[in-house]
Amino acid sequence: MRKLSVFNQISVDGYVRTPDGDSAWMHQQDDDAEFNEFTASNARGGGVLLFGRTTYEMMASFWPTAAAAEQFPDVAKQMNNLPKVVFSRTQKKASWNNTRLVKGDPVAEVRRMKNEPGEQIVIMGSGTIVSQLMPAGLIDEYQLVVIPVVLGEGKTMFEGSRRMLNLTLTKSRTFRNGKAFLVYEPKA
Repeated sequence: MRKLSVFNQISVDGYVRTPDGDSAWMHQQDDDAEFNEFTASNARGGGVLLFGRTTYEMMASFWPTAAAAEQFPDVAKQMNNLPKVVFSRTQKKASWNNTRLVKGDPVAEVRRMKNEPGEQIVIMGSGTIVSQLMPAGLIDEYQLVVIPVVLGEGKTMFEGSRRMLNLTLTKSRTFRNGKAFLVYEPKA
């Protein structure tokens, strides 16, 4: 069975977006060479990327650009070449390279995908998708980059979930810029 991971950046107080949807705060202190190498190294991995519509639109508006290729060449190459799935009931088409649009139930589709042979599946951001897949027990790993900022309010990646989930820390790493990378797995 394929592994499903979430990769998300969160504030110290657990938010992934401000109330108005802003995520620019995630890119504070990105001038750390060690963190930038970590990001590039992560991007070299393979697999299938999953997005909700909002995250997809944000990613598709940046990664195919010349600015992305200049600023983050390794990451841009992978983001543009990897297979992608976007879940949306309202989007008409997905024009970003190697993207498949799914209008149906994310839980059923991810269950089907996990049972297919292939590389890992990674949810990038997309709190709405996480909050639907977590209660179904489909997420095998949570990779979180904690950004040293307190937002005070906003949206969490578990918005609307009413199920408690106990996690085990399996890996951690800190960076000079104050960011921390934490990897959790659900307790059995």
